[in-house]
Amino acid sequence: MRLGKSTSNLFRQRTDSTGGRLDVSDFNNVIEVNSEQQWAEVEGMTPYVALSEATLAENAMPAVVPQLKSITIGGAVSGVGIESSSFRYGLPHETVLEMDVLTGDGRVLTCTPSNEFSDLFFGLPNSYGTLGYALRLKTKTIPTRSFVELKHQRIDNPSRYFEVITERCDSDIDFVDGSVFAIDEHYITTGRFVDSAPFTSDYTYLNIYYRSIREKSTDYLSAYDYLWRWDTDWFWCSKNLHMQNPVARILMGRKRLGSITYAKVMRWNFKWNITGTLNRIAGYYPETVIQDIDIPVDNAATFLAFLHREVGITPIWICPIRAYNRSARYPIYPMHPDTTYINFGFWDGVKSREPHPPGYRNKKIEHMTTELGGIKSLYSDSYYSEEQFWRHYNEPVYRALKAKYDPDNRLNDLYNKCVMKQ
Repeated sequence: MRLGKSTSNLFRQRTDSTGGRLDVSDFNNVIEVNSEQQWAEVEGMTPYVALSEATLAENAMPAVVPQLKSITIGGAVSGVGIESSSFRYGLPHETVLEMDVLTGDGRVLTCTPSNEFSDLFFGLPNSYGTLGYALRLKTKTIPTRSFVELKHQRIDNPSRYFEVITERCDSDIDFVDGSVFAIDEHYITTGRFVDSAPFTSDYTYLNIYYRSIREKSTDYLSAYDYLWRWDTDWFWCSKNLHMQNPVARILMGRKRLGSITYAKVMRWNFKWNITGTLNRIAGYYPETVIQDIDIPVDNAATFLAFLHREVGITPIWICPIRAYNRSARYPIYPMHPDTTYINFGFWDGVKSREPHPPGYRNKKIEHMTTELGGIKSLYSDSYYSEEQFWRHYNEPVYRALKAKYDPDNRLNDLYNKCVMKQ
């Protein structure tokens, strides 16, 4: 059984399923926003763009809003998400207060941190729909103001770079993330809510946000535009679709620029393998390297040096993460609650004139992640052996949850789904 829905942010191909499709597309409504008590109640298939519009109208926003408009709140909770407020509020699942989950055995269970289904509440994150589907969630919101003031700071030394990020996480600001453009060119971007702005920039059409990081030391965006500053260009990946050409942007039109359009093109390319065919004709052996890796900050400079040396993709997105509730444990995505992590996001293809085994660079990344005490997101390709996989993602707890909430295996298995692509 798989979900029948129109959007997906999985970056891995899957085999065709002979099972049924569960149509949950109508579970896409914002039920209530209570800015005074700082929560929003919402259905699981609601995209964050709709949720943010509803909350911003009440001068609030979800505590963590993942970067792309096509991401749904149910997807971010069951598949892990992140953004520049994660240094204060953790990952999206950490600010969920309760949720209704449709389990594999057909029950709809209201799960909270303290009721009889608390094991499912804490076990659902990173389960990717293999334990159940979140139909309704109640999540924390935070107050907003009209604008966000941005400060971009360049730091050349990588070790100093991560030291300064840690310092910024300890300061009185609202957002922190970063961008690495070269081995000696790193930027920290901090954001602060403000009531007024001397000007505002527009990166929803002809201007490109990530380029402004190198060009401006100070910038201002509306609160709404700040949340979606990355979406128009899918961070910087729109270049692979030639959508950073001004003429192409004009022809595409403002409304079609963004992650929803790009994801459709990506799935079409997966189906027909157009780029793979073109690369073979040109004599290249490409490998897709699309990963988000969380590394303890003390090892972040080592991991960055490894990426430059062995992978060679730039830019790289940088985002610090700290646990929102240090007493909470999410066993299927086990980050140490007392550790500051740095998320490295790098998304591109690496071409070579020499053939390599499948997953050549991705396997190196997985090995280094393990060596440095990190953990990787599972939305993209994984190459772990079954033993390695379950060592990272807590097989005993997962099997116990599977036996309790999906005893007949109506839903997929996490390893089969994320590694075997079934």
